[in-house]
Amino acid sequence: MFIAGVALLVAAVVGFFLMRNARDELHAMIGAETLPVQQLELLRGASDSVGGRGGFRKQCEVVGAAHPRPEGVLVSQLGGAECVWYRYEVKRHYEHVRHRNGQRRVTRHAEVVAGHTSWEGYAVRDDHGVLIGVDPNGTAPDRPEQVVSRFEPYRPQGPSLFGVQLPAIFDASGTTGYEYTEWVLRPGQRLYVLGEVHDRIGPLVIGKPERDGHFIVSTRSEEELRRGRSRLHRLLSVGVLVAAPAGLLLAVLGLLVR
Repeated sequence: MFIAGVALLVAAVVGFFLMRNARDELHAMIGAETLPVQQLELLRGASDSVGGRGGFRKQCEVVGAAHPRPEGVLVSQLGGAECVWYRYEVKRHYEHVRHRNGQRRVTRHAEVVAGHTSWEGYAVRDDHGVLIGVDPNGTAPDRPEQVVSRFEPYRPQGPSLFGVQLPAIFDASGTTGYEYTEWVLRPGQRLYVLGEVHDRIGPLVIGKPERDGHFIVSTRSEEELRRGRSRLHRLLSVGVLVAAPAGLLLAVLGLLVR
């Protein structure tokens, strides 16, 4: 009972921080302007004219189509898809066997054994055809396209004897297979980007704010994101209000009955 109470209290604390983050992101989207790149260039020019070259900063939203960097498109590692961003993950699935009181118990687990997220920059071409750079800085976009999702059973090989492969009778690793998943952003994909526009390297780039602020790259529209954040905030609010008092009650009762 005490352990269940502590678990509920921990869940309530985690839920509270997730709820606050969803609220902050929603407020950031509501407060930010969606600006064409040409207008951002005008604002940067005004900053340069007063001696602020390289110091332009503007938190806003940019909407447009994903465009490759000057060096060309990337090629995803698992699916071989042409893209501007990709992420892959390989999970090992395995079984753990325990013998207790004459009974055999098998539990199934999974662990990530490989993975990579591309760090290369790309661009967004807005609705007026003007490009602005995007610095992902390792940030995964919201709702990318999944291009690989497969599970390959593990078939262990036995030892060889005089060049003849013998069957595997026992596999000590317990591995049952490997799961491969990969996500990409393709050129031309419609994107919503919330972040800070700067000119630190010369051309305008939007990325993670240098100080406070949020950085969101999404294949969903701003309206869809707002609805999603509002719904998540409501669900987490209810969960926190239920889990916190229930966890406290169970923890206290657990201490009393000890």
